[in-house]
This record gives sequence, C-alpha cells and structure tokens, in this order.
Amino acid sequence: GSVFYDGRNITKMDESDIALMGIGRKFQTPTVFDSLTTYENLLLALPGAQDWKNNLWTRESAEERAQIESILHKVNLMEYRDLEAKSLSHGKRQWLAISALIVSKPKLLLVDEPAAGLTDMETEQTADLLLELAKEHTLVVIEHDMDFVRRLNQKVTVLNEGKVLAEGSLEEMEENDEVMEAYLGR
Repeated sequence: GSVFYDGRNITKMDESDIALMGIGRKFQTPTVFDSLTTYENLLLALPGAQDWKNNLWTRESAEERAQIESILHKVNLMEYRDLEAKSLSHGKRQWLAISALIVSKPKLLLVDEPAAGLTDMETEQTADLLLELAKEHTLVVIEHDMDFVRRLNQKVTVLNEGKVLAEGSLEEMEENDEVMEAYLGR
C-alpha cells in the first residue's frame, strides 16, 4: 500500500523528511535521552535547529524557555525539569516523549500505545493529556487498551490486515459482528 499526507506520497520518504512535513511520532516504548534532563530532552526537540549540539550548548531564547516550561506544566513534569530522564517512571517517560512531540510543533501527532505499561492513574492522566492536546493538534492514537479508548471517547477506526474494517464509536465497534469476528474469532 501507499501512505499519503497533505497530498504527497510519503511511503518511501526518510523519517527526517516526514518529520519536517509536520508529522510527529511517539512509539510504544518512549524514546528519550536517559543521560539528559527532562528540560534538555525538550531543548533537543525544538524545531528548526538540526544541530543538536547547538540546541544544548547555546542559550535558548526566552520564548523557547517559556514554551518548554509551559509544556512541562501542561504534562505535569515541571517538578522533574532538572532530573535526568533515566530517573523518571515509565509513565513520566511516556509524557516526556509526548512533550518532545509537542515542542517540535507537528501538525499531526501519531501516538502508538500510549497506555502500554502504565499504572491505572497514569493511564487516566495520559488520556486526559491526549484529550487536552486534541484541542490544538490532530492526533491519531493506536491503542489496544479498550478502557483507555473508551476514556478518550473519540471516533474509532478498526483495521484488519491493513484495511479499514469499520469506523464509529467504541460501542458501535463492540456490537459490530465483523469486528468481533476479526478480533475475537466469534
């Protein structure tokens, strides 16, 4: 198959070129720099500066600092601002990875399995965070935790073998015979 975004075929494009088009991705396992602080991880994610050394060793502008601190407040990581990422819990590492996406100012956020490995409280907080982000960003969330999907209360698209099987509310998907057959073998 092919993948199109904004009228362009991006199927064979490099990841960096896809990111420059405004697509940000967060994978199931959070990708952060363990030896850097939470704040430094977000400095690296700032848009426009492709030279990571420049981002770390050059003073950020007051506007960039305010942007990062605003995001840290939004995702409840401000108190961990100066803590190395390796010291964060799995849930907070997920939020840091999501924060890095936000800092990079994508038009589209692709978020894979954001509830994977989280505590119940972290799962609730992550759902709340994504709902808040959806007010300002286009989000596509891939998730198998149906309680999490129910909490998001958004349109659900069910894929089977790479094709759209059904779309609608979670309740509609739970009552859809084709969906049940594909996923539960009924």
